[in-house]
Amino acid sequence: MNENYSLLNINQVAKDIIKYSEHKVLLFHGEMGAGKTTLIKEICKELGSDDSISSPTFSIVNEYITLNNNTIYHFDFYRINSEEEAYNIGIEDYFHTDAWCLIEWPSVIKNLLPLITNNIYLTKLDDKQRNIQLK
Repeated sequence: MNENYSLLNINQVAKDIIKYSEHKVLLFHGEMGAGKTTLIKEICKELGSDDSISSPTFSIVNEYITLNNNTIYHFDFYRINSEEEAYNIGIEDYFHTDAWCLIEWPSVIKNLLPLITNNIYLTKLDDKQRNIQLK
């Protein structure tokens, strides 16, 4: 998957990510303002969550529940200083569930990530357009 999108078709992008992801651990790469959290909000909506989705920048992880009572974990590692901080919150335990794990700033914890993941690269093209690559 490699395409440009805007807010007008972000719901289709979210559906495609869910459809084409081989694993439930999604790593979101992109500079500040690239749209990681915005896309994650749409993915959570497409997975069936009515929860208020926000970036867990200060809490590190947010938990959302879908209408089918499934769990989605949303991580933001931008503000942690070491992998040890992530290890101390039990990050590895989250990866051993059947829940979707949506991770912003995964490079901060690269040595703790599961070997099998889906990488999503977001690039800001202008104020209204983004490019997404799913690998």
